[in-house]
Amino acid sequence: MKVYKIPEATVMRLSIYSRYLHQLIDEEVDTVSSDEIARGVGVSSAQVRKDLAYFGEFGTRGVGYKVEELYGHLMKILGLDRRWNIMIIGAGKLGSALALYNGFIDRGFNIKAILDVDKNKVGNKLGPVEVEPLGMLEERVKEHQISIGVVTVPAGVAQEVTDKLIASGVKAILNFSPRVLKVPNHIVLRNVDLSVNLEVLSFNLAYNNR
Repeated sequence: MKVYKIPEATVMRLSIYSRYLHQLIDEEVDTVSSDEIARGVGVSSAQVRKDLAYFGEFGTRGVGYKVEELYGHLMKILGLDRRWNIMIIGAGKLGSALALYNGFIDRGFNIKAILDVDKNKVGNKLGPVEVEPLGMLEERVKEHQISIGVVTVPAGVAQEVTDKLIASGVKAILNFSPRVLKVPNHIVLRNVDLSVNLEVLSFNLAYNNR
């Protein structure tokens, strides 16, 4: 399996499938069909089968999938069968909200460090993690074996912060700043622009009312 050939949209749907399967486990459901998964998450059953087919054969024809078994496969495919250490750069409102979000821990993401340049924020605790000066970046990346850097700083300093993360050995960046970042090809970059998502919603509302 060559992961880089898997469409990003498929990976996103796998994450949604895994959440739905977890819900079924909580409801003590033993088996599920592709049709039931499709109805549960809002896609076609053909799409469910196509997405899963990238990674092998799952389930039994005429019977469906064993819920716990398929959930385990998806968690392994998504890399969620292990723990990932995260560093947040920027302890403003967004960074603080992310730091306090319990959903990260539930999915295997551990926030190990939070850094900021604001002396008024340094020393404060966000959950169990104390905000530290940005100058501690390299040391904390090595100490905690940080895999993912989360950038929640203003656009004007986002590239500089990203460069520091990469230079320190971080291989994946989640960018919440409204700036298009430049990273080497070997770095995994994911941009989350909340305004873009709102604009997609506004487009759909406007388009459907024409």
